[in-house]
Amino acid sequence: MSAAAWGEALAAVGGTAGSSTTVVSICVFTAVLCLCLVAGHLLEENKWVNESITALIIGCLIGAIIFLLTKGKQSHILRFDEQLFFIYVLPPIIFNAGFQVKKKQFFHNFMTIMSFGVFGVFISVAIVSAGCYWLFPKVGFGELDASDYLALGAIFSSTDTVCTLQVINQDETPRLYSLVFGEGVVNDATAVVLFNAIKNLNISQLKGGVVLKVISDFLYLFATSTILGISIGLSTAYILKALYLGRHSTDREVALMALMAYLSYMLAELLDLSGILTVFFCGIVMSHYAWHNVTANSRITTKHIFATLSFIAETFIFLYVGMDALDIDKWKTSKASFKTSISIFGIIILFVLLGRAAFVFPISILSNNMSGSSERTPITFKHQVVIWWAGLMRGAVSIALAYNQFTFSGVTSDPVHATIITSTIIVVFFTTLVFGFLTRPLITAMLPRHSRALSRGHSTGSNSPKDDFTMPFFSTDEDASGSGIVLEQAKRSISMLLERPVHTVHIYWRKFDDKFMRPIFGGPQSH
Repeated sequence: MSAAAWGEALAAVGGTAGSSTTVVSICVFTAVLCLCLVAGHLLEENKWVNESITALIIGCLIGAIIFLLTKGKQSHILRFDEQLFFIYVLPPIIFNAGFQVKKKQFFHNFMTIMSFGVFGVFISVAIVSAGCYWLFPKVGFGELDASDYLALGAIFSSTDTVCTLQVINQDETPRLYSLVFGEGVVNDATAVVLFNAIKNLNISQLKGGVVLKVISDFLYLFATSTILGISIGLSTAYILKALYLGRHSTDREVALMALMAYLSYMLAELLDLSGILTVFFCGIVMSHYAWHNVTANSRITTKHIFATLSFIAETFIFLYVGMDALDIDKWKTSKASFKTSISIFGIIILFVLLGRAAFVFPISILSNNMSGSSERTPITFKHQVVIWWAGLMRGAVSIALAYNQFTFSGVTSDPVHATIITSTIIVVFFTTLVFGFLTRPLITAMLPRHSRALSRGHSTGSNSPKDDFTMPFFSTDEDASGSGIVLEQAKRSISMLLERPVHTVHIYWRKFDDKFMRPIFGGPQSH
């Protein structure tokens, strides 16, 4: 096929192209995905480049080639639709995050993670929204309404979990990884839930109590989505344990886990809940219970299948964002001058930096003060800087939310909305490339190898007191042989709860899990 023929075929994509053209575009996109995988492998040892940056750069290069072949008519191989992202691309990424999470680290830092991921998002949204509302008109860009400014706050408060985790080594800095990973997932879920709550608001009819309305909607979505994910995860575990599908076919086990995970996401979307939260907690529950009810072969298969699907989805997203940066239609539709565009970009970056700093450092200090000296190692100032920096990157969720708010099926004819879309693309590009390039060297400089090894030693709980003290509510008959002993145990447990709350709650949960949950839903007994 000649260059002209390729150009005509690619230019037709996204319009009324025939099936042959669609096959050509899918083939080309698949080939480019393979190119990203090979390039990522060759650059694996490069401390400056990660998979996200590689996919972005290759996407931009491919977009430029398509742009030249089509004589400026097109820069995409496939047309992006935010529904495609939310229905097909995002679920495997979030589910795998929950399925592969180091649960001990995640729940040991649960309160800090939830503070970063929930309260932090509210603080960031307030700062970004107020800052844009204040400064956009001063640079000649004030045609947005109140709901758009609130939506901008949610769009640019969503961190890029994928890119962040690729530059932090889980083995070298387990607690830091746990905090960034946990915050990233909860942050994305919170941003999407908050975005949906804002989108459902009718600003013109709300005289007061807007904040309370948003918070109440958020709490409802957060709670119901979490409960739904846990319920489907437990249901899957019970089915696998009760029926033992592996005695006839391991394929059925793997298929059931994959389909139930996807069902949890789609059911949440059907009920207007948060699919991200639902599928994330479904993944945690499945890895805790269901994974232990399948055969050894199925355990290996599920682990690698879910990780592979997630990896392909992540690469697809950044590859498309790279190509989308050269979408000439959006740049033509936007009527903003170069000076105005740079000003908008600068304002967004400024308040992204301020919004993140406004909660990372105070919450870290609060977490250190609320934790006893024996509870865990404190979040040092260097760790706080790394957490702040690593979470500055914006990615796929920001792109998808911006498309959802300011386009219709990826297309807009409104110059103001087109300006927001192009600004979002620039912010994602800048933060992923610049902050992504500098994150790993920053971690190397801030956390020398000997201190990382020390952090790893602390985080594993090597300096913790013995865990296996007796809990009065879960003690055996032999342990509770006298009322005086029980009373003494209760006093000791309450004292431990006050001194080391997270550790004590974890022990209570472990006793409850062993005695009531695992016998029904499966899984090995703790020792």
